Amino acid sequence: MMSVHMLSHYIAGEWLAANEGEWTADLNPSDATQVLARVPSGDPGVIDQAVEAAQQAFAKWSLTPGPERAEIMHRAANILAQRRQDFAMLVASEVGKPIGEAAQEVDRGVVILRYFAEEAVHPMGMVIPAQRAESLQFTLSQPAGPVSVISPWNFPIAIPLWKIAPALAYGNTVVWKPAETASLTATRLTEVFAEAGFARGVLNLVLGKGSIIGPALTGHPGIRAVTFTGSNATGMEIAESAARRNIKYQLEMGGKNAALVFADADLDQAAQLVASGAMRYAGQKCTATSRAIVAAEVTDAFLDRLASHIRALPMAPATEPKSAVGPLIASEAVEKVNRYAEMGSKDGKMFMGGHPSTGEVFKRGFFFEPTVIVDVPNDAPVAQEEVFGPLLVVQRARTIDEALALANSTKYGLSVSLFTREINAALHYIQAIECGMVRVNGDTTGVDPHAPFGGMRASSSHSREQGPAAIEFFTEIKTVQINPVGS
Repeated sequence: MMSVHMLSHYIAGEWLAANEGEWTADLNPSDATQVLARVPSGDPGVIDQAVEAAQQAFAKWSLTPGPERAEIMHRAANILAQRRQDFAMLVASEVGKPIGEAAQEVDRGVVILRYFAEEAVHPMGMVIPAQRAESLQFTLSQPAGPVSVISPWNFPIAIPLWKIAPALAYGNTVVWKPAETASLTATRLTEVFAEAGFARGVLNLVLGKGSIIGPALTGHPGIRAVTFTGSNATGMEIAESAARRNIKYQLEMGGKNAALVFADADLDQAAQLVASGAMRYAGQKCTATSRAIVAAEVTDAFLDRLASHIRALPMAPATEPKSAVGPLIASEAVEKVNRYAEMGSKDGKMFMGGHPSTGEVFKRGFFFEPTVIVDVPNDAPVAQEEVFGPLLVVQRARTIDEALALANSTKYGLSVSLFTREINAALHYIQAIECGMVRVNGDTTGVDPHAPFGGMRASSSHSREQGPAAIEFFTEIKTVQINPVGS
């Protein structure tokens, strides 16, 4: 029997005593009888301590030379790379990500750390010609200050790192609040940062319930910017809190991502990538494919291929090497997916799946069958609302314009893909689609770790994460002019 880890906060370079009275259990979603850790509920007093530590560390860290910051970040990347298999197993066990994908996420985390380590030594401003002769005018991109990072459970390494790494690279300090159900991975990742040699207070970890400590963190007067990935409801609350204090906020929220399949597409390629984008990791990605909008004349042929490719994705506990679909994160998630499946079956036709998984290997976990529903009205909840599970809606479109209109018809605008051989159709789609990430002949999931990530409309606060765009959020521009004496 595995031991249960008693977790605690990490503030000013110290792990606090794990002596709080209220805890929540961190379960293995593949086998909910296994408790991995106990997570403290947290309290606003812990936030005060963490922000104070970040404020005190900021004065020195913000002036630390870029090459020195880069060296520490490279050390963190090397440590994470060395522990690849341990982290992959941990992620698979804690959040139910199939272990093959979990290992790839660790690799992505290493790449992110190394990318932003190099950003720490890149130019941080520009020279601008001055109107006065012999004057020197330039800009400096300076760190914003202590930053709060609020990260979700579904990418417990990559998403925190694509927030934390640029924050630290550009000279900010961090107070990090991870999702409760990813607290053990967050603790181990914090240990990597500590071992790499970050100074006391540069990175602080606070654990607990978002409903208890979230408002205290995002509303704290010592925090100068908030970066968040999670639900739309919480994101809007953060936006209101940040706007009242006139601080920066960055929100990445929901998606209802469409794959458009035109009549001339390679149907087998499209079906394979739609199946993967919709069902791998049980659809628990903000970029997961949740709608397939298919030319009416090829819909039936596409569905036949889609079913074959979905059945080729093994459902199994996340730590098993063959696992591709894996469990949902919690019993509440199973209930939610089941509710949408039932509504969808009434609004349209259940093509496959539609029920919680049965069988000996699944009975102790949170598994749901890969589900495909066809021919639902576009205003049906299952066609408009984010389900965050292995549920795909297939809609028929008679024309290209109808397909584009359907794709643009939800409140979201995160990721979209188009399958076609026709360059003119692709060029028209690129201009007409209202999404932040647009692909042709590829699935909707993910983006290269050095490319900007973000959406339009209700999916994002319109800033971008990752890549060269990250500097815009984590720094403030200062314009400087130096004039000759006596001029």
